[in-house]
Amino acid sequence: MDPSSAKKGKRKRGRRGRLHQKFTSYISFGIYSTLCSGFFCLAYFLLLVGLMPLLQSGDDSAANVVPTENGHLRALKVNDYEKEVMGNMANTLRKRVDSFKNFHGITDKKLIDSALSDFKRVRDKDPAKKKLGAQNAVVADPNPPAPGRRAGYIVLGMHRSGTSMLSGLLVQGSGYNVGGPLIGAHFDNQKGFFERIDAVLQNDEFLKSQRMWWSSGIRVYDSDNAAAALRAGNIQFVEGTKAVAFMNSPDSVPWLQKDPRMCITLKTWLGVLSSEPAVLFTYRHPHEVALSLVHREKFELEHGLRLWIIYNTRAVQNSQKLCRVLSSNDDVLANPLGEVLRITEELTTKCGVPPPPKTITQEDIDIFIDPNMQHGKKEMGAGRATLEDYNGCIIPDFDSVNKPGSQEHNRESALYMVAMKIHCDFKNGKAYEDNYEWPQIPG
Repeated sequence: MDPSSAKKGKRKRGRRGRLHQKFTSYISFGIYSTLCSGFFCLAYFLLLVGLMPLLQSGDDSAANVVPTENGHLRALKVNDYEKEVMGNMANTLRKRVDSFKNFHGITDKKLIDSALSDFKRVRDKDPAKKKLGAQNAVVADPNPPAPGRRAGYIVLGMHRSGTSMLSGLLVQGSGYNVGGPLIGAHFDNQKGFFERIDAVLQNDEFLKSQRMWWSSGIRVYDSDNAAAALRAGNIQFVEGTKAVAFMNSPDSVPWLQKDPRMCITLKTWLGVLSSEPAVLFTYRHPHEVALSLVHREKFELEHGLRLWIIYNTRAVQNSQKLCRVLSSNDDVLANPLGEVLRITEELTTKCGVPPPPKTITQEDIDIFIDPNMQHGKKEMGAGRATLEDYNGCIIPDFDSVNKPGSQEHNRESALYMVAMKIHCDFKNGKAYEDNYEWPQIPG
């Protein structure tokens, strides 16, 4: 055989092989995928059969017509006998399909899940697509800020602690970029939450992966396990990709990210950001927060106090090595303009966050803060008996619906004392020290 002919034949076979390989790569689905496609076609056919009587009703001169070879239209008529036959055929076929599915234990959900699994397996065989998927997991800024400079900051604080009010002042008054879409306003936050929907949903995914919710189980959240599960692809990161793309983009600077769940999940997010963020931490009196949760969520006061301890403890612990600016709900309400100006100044001079696009004014404050928010507000515990003088910080008594001496009242009182001691240490600054010993949370 002529060598050139052999080479030519080999090249032809090679081309056929490549063509064959490409073709089969698009149709290499399993039995469940094939069944799923078949059931879809069947459902489409049954839909057409079911609509046939409707197609035959009405004006025969307009609706029931088909084109002929010469371009003219003639009426299409189906008699009652043909309709009955088609209906019987459809019913028989439907019964046989249902019998087959029941015998083999096949459900619509199983078919869809199996089809998606087959599709992902085929897709992942393509190195280019696999590489593209990995790149989409984290969108990094090719030119991250220099050391000591930070592109934005994360607002940390417990639910019902004034984080929405503070973030709103910083976004609407100072012009920090929060992106969107955002969670809409609600009856208990009429000015808005200033929380990105994608970040909130991703935080829910992180918590759900460890069988937690924002108000339950969060005490034992493991950020390392979450990060490992994320790298292994065991946690969906579709929503997180959008949030990370925003925070990693130079077009978003200076950005603000706020979601109370970040107190718990912060370290998981730090692993996917291209540069270290600053942190703005704020807190509110624990009894005020607990009472707010009793009103809004119908929680027991004990549960609200426990959440306050966990959220605030984790917020400070998880941000210990980050550049942090401190505030409180009382400070914001006492002097909104001065406190926001101080915060923005510290974010820039202390943490290297670029200056805000604009300077907040008293007019911004008046538009955003309802004066009634401060109406009737007084020192928590004023006029009440003192439970303890904790290093010069007075811990007053509190109201409880539980009978004194009962197990419920004892647990509530123990949590209240722990929360109040942490609150005192927030005010005197001790809780922010590296060697601070956090009180044990009562069981």
